[in-house]
Amino acid sequence: MSTKYSRARFGAAVVVAFLCGLVFASGFDLTRFGWAQSRLASTTKPSAAQVASAAETETAFEAVADHARPAVVSIETERFARNRPTSGRQRGGRGQQLPPGVEDFFRQFDNQPPSDQPEEASGSGFIVTTDGYILTNNHVVADADKVTVTLFDKRQFEAKVIGRDPTTDVAVIKIDDKNLPTVSLGDDAKARVGQWVLAIGNPLQLNFTVTAGIVSAKGRNQSGLLNNQYAITDYIQTDAAINPGNSGGPLLNIHGDVIGINSAIASGTGYYAGYGFAIPITLAKQVMDDLIKYGKARRAVVGVSLNEVSATDARAAGLTQIGGAKVGGFSDENGPAQKAGIEIGDVIIAAAGHPIDQVSTLQRIIRGFKPGDNVQIDIMRFGQKKTFNVKLGEPAEPKTAVADASNDRTTAPVRDNTGARQYDKLGISVSPVSSEVATQLKLTADQKTGLQITKVGGSGPAHNQLYPTEIILSVLYPTKRAIHSAADLDQAVAPLKGGDVFEMVVCSPDPSTQACPTRVVSVQIPK
Repeated sequence: MSTKYSRARFGAAVVVAFLCGLVFASGFDLTRFGWAQSRLASTTKPSAAQVASAAETETAFEAVADHARPAVVSIETERFARNRPTSGRQRGGRGQQLPPGVEDFFRQFDNQPPSDQPEEASGSGFIVTTDGYILTNNHVVADADKVTVTLFDKRQFEAKVIGRDPTTDVAVIKIDDKNLPTVSLGDDAKARVGQWVLAIGNPLQLNFTVTAGIVSAKGRNQSGLLNNQYAITDYIQTDAAINPGNSGGPLLNIHGDVIGINSAIASGTGYYAGYGFAIPITLAKQVMDDLIKYGKARRAVVGVSLNEVSATDARAAGLTQIGGAKVGGFSDENGPAQKAGIEIGDVIIAAAGHPIDQVSTLQRIIRGFKPGDNVQIDIMRFGQKKTFNVKLGEPAEPKTAVADASNDRTTAPVRDNTGARQYDKLGISVSPVSSEVATQLKLTADQKTGLQITKVGGSGPAHNQLYPTEIILSVLYPTKRAIHSAADLDQAVAPLKGGDVFEMVVCSPDPSTQACPTRVVSVQIPK
């Protein structure tokens, strides 16, 4: 009996000690809520103050959608199959291949209908004047025989194409009516990465769909989207869901102002995968005004081909920061830039008093001027800053497509490696240009006497900078000289030490156009 009583007293003491331990631990915050407590806490409703911010955003989205949707239109086009040149954008599988993952999201006619049936396609647009002017994409209405516009209230009109600009992918069409609803055009320069945006359009035949996201990036350069020598590609990137059929629709900020025209998506399938691209509205408005007033876009050009500036380029130019636009060649012989004194290899760092951080920035600034205007352009030339007054010209009519030497490597025949000279400092082998290549590509005298690259080492400094078949024409830095023989290149390479920058002018043969456009390449010698 006493034994049982002792056990009971012992058990009670253990329970009391356990409870005292819990009280002691909780007093010092040594215990945490377990999953049961966490689950219970998560069911607690947010406070009114917490809900207010979300409710305000929700209300803003509703207000923007209510304001903008009546001004958004659905565009249906018909065109009869016939042989004619394509204008504006070339689509994968039917012309120039677009960059990997970037798809034109309108009019992919892989399965052509019978020749007596029209090709039908759809897109979007938005009304900008009460008397019926509508902004959309060039590729939405290019070569259309009939354009039909459907309004939010389901009325339909046959539209007239006022003008198209393949260099920016902007087009203006018009319907005949009065007192139409419109959207206000904003200022994309004020848009900042991370701000809310809404996209409205007609994706996948789901008319007047509204999606939301943020500005993911600005100044995106998707140069392969527009197959045009003078293309301006300075896109706003967004993660608002857009799909085939959204082309030409507005991208709006939280205030309901249009800041861009939805134009393309990044996707491996052709459907939404998280990233879309919109043409900045300030650029589109400049083009729109020209198209309405003149029937075409009036463009001023500097007369140069441009490349983005790499870290090695910046070092060679004497820049403290990586930025600017590098002159890789001249689009016209004795054009505006060449007349003013600008040279291949110069890095443009400012135009009209505005700093240049990338190629698209310079393009946008020049787009604000007209042919005949004078623009001050500042450049860096291997450590020396120079200023030129450039009288802008007009773009020449392109005879053939100009190959992008930085992205589209060719398969022109290369001379047998017999007699090739190897340069370990650069990681390349070269040989004289063969008569076969010179004849096939109709090379100029300077190009014929250059040195053609036959091999580029996978681990050398020229890897992904130079490519087989390219022809070295001259050296710009550290000592400027023309390259007409292996001896010329020997003399230029011999003094180089580890860490030095070596800058060359090369041309990239393109058998399809029988042209050899130039570009400037900077290579840093490994230490």
